[in-house]
Amino acid sequence: MIATPDRTPLPREFFARPVLDVAPDLLGRILVRSTPDGPIALRLTEVEAYDGENDPGSHAYRGRTARNGVMFGPPGHVYVYFTYGMWFCMNLVCGPEDKASAVLLRAGEIIEGAELARTRRLSARNDKELAKGPARLATALGVDRSLDGTDACTSEETPLRILSGTPVPSDQVLSGPRTGVGGEGAVHPWRFWIADDPTVSPYRAHVPRRRRS
Repeated sequence: MIATPDRTPLPREFFARPVLDVAPDLLGRILVRSTPDGPIALRLTEVEAYDGENDPGSHAYRGRTARNGVMFGPPGHVYVYFTYGMWFCMNLVCGPEDKASAVLLRAGEIIEGAELARTRRLSARNDKELAKGPARLATALGVDRSLDGTDACTSEETPLRILSGTPVPSDQVLSGPRTGVGGEGAVHPWRFWIADDPTVSPYRAHVPRRRRS
């Protein structure tokens, strides 16, 4: 756990940059989820960059839809999507408006509110597994589509806020292929994580789905 992370909200200018600059710089930052039952704070340890219409792995590769509209800006807002008919995943939008890009929050360390996170992640064997993976992270924080479009760059009390935390030195940041991304997007080393952090999720290559006969 980081001893005294900076609780200053990250400014919108932080996110108004190219996605490959924002993604590794998010490591060590603090995400705060405010709920009626109390707050949960998470230190980001693993993320993935998705570069919109320039990226075959991105939801915005083929343009704007009702599902991905938040990705087109403004930066610093939350993009939440539903996947596999059962899980939510959370992203932070970056880059200039009308140019879709976002960073998927893949994993983190719960540093506050672990008791509440445990009630949502009953299958976790220990606290290191509470937010070890993007669906687990969203589940632990109680994130769903109702939070899609939330402004995370504000000092006001909102359901989700991103704070400065403690940036990770560049020599402790590793990168590699994104988990589960196939096709042309599989070659991009756009997954970033903190070296040797136990909350980072295991890498899994894309496995094509078989069509039912």
